Amino acid sequence: MKLRSVAGALVAGTGAVALANAALRQRAPPLEPALGGDHRTFEWNGIDVRYAEAGDTDDPDLVLLHGVNAAGSNGEFREIFDELAADYHVIAPDLPGFGTSERPPLRYSATLYEEFVRDFVAAFENPAVVASSLTGAYLTAVADDLDLASVVLICPTERGGPDRNLPARELLRAPVVGEALFNLLTSKPSIRYFNADHGYYDMDRVSDAWMDYEWRTAHQPNARYAPASFVSGFLNAEFDLEQTLAGVDAPVTLLWGREADITPLKRGRELAAATDTRLVVVDDAKLLPHVEFPEESLDAIREAIGE
Repeated sequence: MKLRSVAGALVAGTGAVALANAALRQRAPPLEPALGGDHRTFEWNGIDVRYAEAGDTDDPDLVLLHGVNAAGSNGEFREIFDELAADYHVIAPDLPGFGTSERPPLRYSATLYEEFVRDFVAAFENPAVVASSLTGAYLTAVADDLDLASVVLICPTERGGPDRNLPARELLRAPVVGEALFNLLTSKPSIRYFNADHGYYDMDRVSDAWMDYEWRTAHQPNARYAPASFVSGFLNAEFDLEQTLAGVDAPVTLLWGREADITPLKRGRELAAATDTRLVVVDDAKLLPHVEFPEESLDAIREAIGE
């Protein structure tokens, strides 16, 4: 009887979790693009990658590559996308597994994103590129294969999580339980906590509407698969950023929030000194200076592109 009771309780508990997961999925409607402009599809390795495009196609190409986190999307550039489109042909993809792009249940890796960055950027003629966080490191790894006009890296890092942890990745990928854990990780209180902890210096600079978008993008079908690799360390790059950055054959500017703690300013100064790279520091900002202080960031980006 006891075994039957335990088994019955487990079945009931699993069923309740599955119902809760289903209810959350129903609350999150299909995701609209975070940015304006035209919305197009780049077919890459069987994945439909969606991107926003704005500006005159006769203007210089400028590719914006968002960073990686549990609720990542090209909406990271929402405060500067339209302004840059006044002078440049701006292209901003949602990385595979994020935003409005397809999210197949792959075991995502740093190599996958390096290859995507290489192939996507190569589709444009001598572009300038702005890349954030881990994606900035991926860009440096493939820069030798690209014809780049200039590069702006926002708080770049080759490590976005702990050392690789296979059980953690597989747990998050698991049906029912993994989805439930990911729902907790990307709940509205969790999104607010992570934004306050290391995203923004001043939470008044991020709207409730934007955090609602982050919640919705994290609750789309298959949303957990790419973040499962991120939080378990499988998206950490397997190279030294200082070495790859030194090999970029284009003018490079580092844009850094003075208060960033995940990638502290000390690291930015070390990279700049070791690679003879220009460093622009934005006061009272953390990992997202281009959101907290868009005008100051736009000035730095325009100056970098104009070199």
